[in-house]
Amino acid sequence: MSDKYTVLVVDDAKENLAVMSQLLKDEYRVVVAKSGEQALSLLANQKIDIVLLDVVMPGMDGYQVIAHIKSQDNLKDLPVIFLTGKDSVEDEEKGFELGACDYINKPISPPIVKARVRTHIQNKRTRDFLQDQNIFLEKEIINRTEEMSRLQDATITAMASLAETRDQETGNHIRRTQLYVKLLADKLQTHEKYKDRLNIKLIDIFYKSAPLHDIGKVGIPDNILLKPGKLEVDEFEVMKKHTDFGFKAIEDAESEMGADDTFLKVAKEIAHYHHEKWDGSGYPDGLKGEEIPLSARLMAIADVYDALISKRVYKDAMSHEQAMKIISEGRGSHFDPDMIDAFFEIEHEFYDVAQKYTDG
Repeated sequence: MSDKYTVLVVDDAKENLAVMSQLLKDEYRVVVAKSGEQALSLLANQKIDIVLLDVVMPGMDGYQVIAHIKSQDNLKDLPVIFLTGKDSVEDEEKGFELGACDYINKPISPPIVKARVRTHIQNKRTRDFLQDQNIFLEKEIINRTEEMSRLQDATITAMASLAETRDQETGNHIRRTQLYVKLLADKLQTHEKYKDRLNIKLIDIFYKSAPLHDIGKVGIPDNILLKPGKLEVDEFEVMKKHTDFGFKAIEDAESEMGADDTFLKVAKEIAHYHHEKWDGSGYPDGLKGEEIPLSARLMAIADVYDALISKRVYKDAMSHEQAMKIISEGRGSHFDPDMIDAFFEIEHEFYDVAQKYTDG
């Protein structure tokens, strides 16, 4: 297969086609068309690098041909040089408006034709190279972004698993609460109040951050974290510090990055504030109402529901119905009322997740 660039010459006069073919054949592969319709057929079926186009032709004239070329996504960047006996400013202006890259007046000058074709072929070669580079770079960016996302997911899993090894909760708890958060956020997105506050990207960040909600428990002593019974008041004060420990650990990671990161910001919110309560009676800061970050309000419902339906060494698992009753009693005191309303709309989906990822 020839590695020469291909020139399409379009002219209704046979003698002009013969002259142009003879002039260009040593440097380029030359194909010819005697009409606009034939030219478009050739363009649809083979690779053309540049078009030399007569303006005045029967049937489709040059202006109609170039208008069609430039309307096609795969041809819009194809260089088109007009060959014409017309030399008025208006004619040239019309041609350039339609997308022509140059004009060559008839009768042609061979050196001018060769120089103009060579120049525009070189321009095309440069554009093609840059386009290829851009495509390569775009693919590299996509690959690197996907790689970073996988690394981020792996890091989250490792950090969450670290907390899990010291706690009585299981990996399924982490998985369930992660899915609960996404289910509830997806539902809220359909509500007028939240449709502009929640989007697919932010919900995905909530989903990925949720496993870190109890990462701070790695800093709680075993005698408190693993106690098989109700904590004393002073012990509970120590347990509450897991929210500060988690916040500080993620904040340190954020500082190491040297830049703000939405994922880490959300992870900090969830770790720090998922025990805050709507009426201000929660911890660590006693935030009230919408002072509590949206991510933490979602996590609070997910975490409490899962704690209620799960068996622990110090308690039996509740039924879904019992858990729903307790959570409903917390509407407006423990939990955001809007979120509780949304939660009850999709309670069966929470139940399905709990059954699918049961601790067995």
